[in-house]
Parts: sequence; C-alpha cells; structure tokens
Amino acid sequence: MQHIRLPTLPQKAAQFYALTKPRVTQLAVFCAVIGMFLASPALPSFPTVLAATFGIWLLAGAAFAINCLVEREIDARMARTARRPMPLGELRVEEALTFASIIGAAGMALLYREVNALTMWLTFGTFVGYAIVYTILLKPATSQNIVIGGAAGAMPPALGWAAVANHVPAEAWLLVLIIFLWTPPHFWALALYRTDDFRRSGLPMLPITHGPVHTRLQVFLYTIALIAATLMPYAIRMSGLIYLAAAVVLGGVYLMYSYRVWRSYTDVVARAAFRFSIVYLALLFAALLLDHYLRY
Repeated sequence: MQHIRLPTLPQKAAQFYALTKPRVTQLAVFCAVIGMFLASPALPSFPTVLAATFGIWLLAGAAFAINCLVEREIDARMARTARRPMPLGELRVEEALTFASIIGAAGMALLYREVNALTMWLTFGTFVGYAIVYTILLKPATSQNIVIGGAAGAMPPALGWAAVANHVPAEAWLLVLIIFLWTPPHFWALALYRTDDFRRSGLPMLPITHGPVHTRLQVFLYTIALIAATLMPYAIRMSGLIYLAAAVVLGGVYLMYSYRVWRSYTDVVARAAFRFSIVYLALLFAALLLDHYLRY
C-alpha cells in the first residue's frame, strides 16, 4: 500500500505564500509606502504606516491568490507559471479560496479599524479591479487587457496617500498615472520573449493578436509617454531638481532599452528591458521620496 506523503507545515505555508506572488506584491506595497511618506511634509505616524502597509499587503495578496486560482489551468500550460502551487496540484481550489478570503477580510478589517475607511474602500476597489475585472473579464477577452487592467495595478500610491492624508489629491493620481503608463512596456517586453508561452495559454496577448513588430513599437511609444509623465512632478512643483535629474537619467536609460526592443530586437534585449523596468520604477519612486525629504 502506497503512503501519501503530506506536506509539512512550513511547506504548506510556503505554498500559500507563493499564491500571493511575493515579488509583485512587494513592488506594489513599496509604491504604496512611498505614497504614505509623500502625503506629509513630516514623517507619518509609524503605527499608521505599519497598519496600512500590512493591510494593503493582505488585500494585494488576496487579489493575486484569486488570480492564481482562476488561471490555474492557463498557468499549467505555460513554462513560466507551471510550477506554481495551483498547477502542480499542491493546493486545492477550496484551500486557495479560503486563504484568499481570510487574508482579504483581515486586510479590510485592519485598514478600517487602524487606518481609515477611504483606504479600505480604495484598496477593496483595487482588489475587485484586479481579481475580477482584469483576471476574469479583460485578460481572456482583449489584447488591451494589460492596458485597461493596469489601472488597478497602478493604484498603490493613491492607497498609501489616502492612508496618511485621508484624501487623494492630484499629486497622488499623478503617481498612479506613472505606474499606469509603465505597465504596458514592462509587461509587453515579457510577452515578447515569452510569446510561445502565451500562445500555449490561449490568452489574446498583443504579440499574438497584432504581431511582434506592432508590439515592439508600442513598447517604445508607451515608454515615451511614460517619460513625459515622470517629468510632471517637477513641472507642477511637487518635486525638485534631485528627482528631475533621476527621472531624466533613468528615463534615458529606459528609452535606450525600449528603442533597442523596437529597432534591434532579440529575446536577450527584451529580457534586459523587462528586468530594468522593475529597477527603473523602484529607483524613480525612491528618488521622489529622497527629493521630498531633502526639500522639506
């Protein structure tokens, strides 16, 4: 008789943790934290920052867990995602749904009790936008899924700002715009060198529906729009020369990568552009924060 080897508690915890897409969640939470610190000239309340960070992380993790649950069959067809817990059968549907429900409810309760209702509702709206509108409705239906769905993924700075200020001014929405414009060239660079993977998935990604040449041009054009948007914080006097210098230098490097994707494409170039796009966003927001506190 064959004995079934049950996973240990640490192994099970690691499987649930993987459902939250930790690396993506970390970048989203990082942008939310930047929003918290930019919302006030002085340092924000540490308990508020801690509660908001954890609450936003919980709801973001819940959204990604629902995404993994809904796309488990799609993920199983792609080399990039085939070793996630759901395609491997390490977690049952009921386990994933229960986990997402628990951490999502905990995140909402924490934000409502320890932060404010505005942050809770904005974060919940982001959860709905990503887990339902993007994952279930848009992603399998249109090649513009990443553009439209990017609105939900761009929300973290507004969530962080709301947590500290209890309102969301134009400056916060400008940060949302920057991430919104960053998302298409970031993701399409990945889609270009993973085209065969996405073709197996059956999803209508842009390189499949419109071809690689069109997608490469879109990467370049969106990067130009992104760089223009990153100059706006200086133009409206939200930031100073330190941020402007960082935005220009980082934007110039990113534009070089995007131009090479457009005109001198190889999978190696696209992979390098994708990796730099993550570094680009992190450094850009870090420069914004540094500039903010040096000015005050």
